[in-house]
Amino acid sequence: MLPEKVTDDSGTTRDERARRGDARAAAAASSPADAPAASVRGLSKSFKGVRVLEDVSFDVAEGEALVLLGASGSGKTTILRVLAGLERPDSGSVHLHGRDVTDLPARERGVGVIFQSYALFPRMTVEQNVGYGLRIRGRKRRDVKEKVESLLELVHLVDQRKKLPAQLSGGQQQRVAIARTLAYEPQMLLFDEPFGALDAQIRVRLRREIRALLRDVNVPALFITHDQEEALELGDRIAVLHSGHLEQIGTPEEVYNRPETEYVATFLGAANLLLGVVARGNRVELGTVAVEAGSEAGRFQVGQSVKLVFRPEDVRVSKTGELPADCNPLANGVVEEKHFVGAYERLSVRLDLVARAPRPGEPPLYEISETPERRLGVPVIVTRTKSETSAAPLRVGDRVTLCLTIFRVLPNFPLASERGGRVIDTQK
Repeated sequence: MLPEKVTDDSGTTRDERARRGDARAAAAASSPADAPAASVRGLSKSFKGVRVLEDVSFDVAEGEALVLLGASGSGKTTILRVLAGLERPDSGSVHLHGRDVTDLPARERGVGVIFQSYALFPRMTVEQNVGYGLRIRGRKRRDVKEKVESLLELVHLVDQRKKLPAQLSGGQQQRVAIARTLAYEPQMLLFDEPFGALDAQIRVRLRREIRALLRDVNVPALFITHDQEEALELGDRIAVLHSGHLEQIGTPEEVYNRPETEYVATFLGAANLLLGVVARGNRVELGTVAVEAGSEAGRFQVGQSVKLVFRPEDVRVSKTGELPADCNPLANGVVEEKHFVGAYERLSVRLDLVARAPRPGEPPLYEISETPERRLGVPVIVTRTKSETSAAPLRVGDRVTLCLTIFRVLPNFPLASERGGRVIDTQK
């Protein structure tokens, strides 16, 4: 059953609401079975002459959780507000279950928004908060009672039903807000940084509970967050936004293991970046070293400036020079730092890569901003599991050989502030 409209202050009659609800149901029934629950096409938006969204397009499938991930100012909140009907785009369209809702007001979209502040009524009990939306829509008292009871069971708050919001934990308040939104059966749920006000342990537990809850109700959901770990755990797919542009969209595995841009690689976790040049034979030259890059290098022209991108956990280190057969040799190096970080060991290894003279108009390949005596070589970060560290312990000063299990080759777009060998680590 599709949701009724909010009409407490609009003057719409119950018959009109029913006709509109029937129209929505007919539109949904006429849509193809594989049609997306929500579709955004060519969305652009400016505020006071500043472009905050530029031609953004994506779909959300029925029952799917899509996470919009990006830093502050990336445009993710504006997308949520456009979907909710709180902002109108300069151009583009929004469709919900096949119906164009771009010009419809918020109350006629059937979209539920859960804000970080929860917005609960402080003088109402849990059950009164959950049933509020149904009561103002004129539902029968018995129907409201049954619906509230089922929702309290769904969010595991039956024993908290008589409490006021001030008597609940942050996680419990969040669940009340979700239950209240689900009460009128929205076509889509929008979560605006839903865990930002909670401490770390509660965030982890609650996002797992909400993920399980969404599977039960099978309602499409869109989350916005700047937390990478949260995005990986919550989303069936992740859409990475940067300065109003959609950089990449895909499953958590695709976005993390096969980033399409440098921004995605460095924003979603830690990544090492090495500047190189594509050479014949599908190789990438990194100063004095050539890495066999296969199809990754085959996407570029010989002589093109590129970046070799790899995660710290995708590096294997050997003191003896013996490497796994399926691991692509990188270079030799020296262990300069070693840190125990609980679940893994973290190494800083300086590779034996010598800076080569740049071609005309090309930036230096390895412009290391350090003391002159340490300008030869490039630092990278490596992480090793407990089993690896136990089987082959290393000390600072050990010479090692490195190889890569997974890496990406991306085009190089030099920036004035960019160094040739830099480590981007969001875990620091």
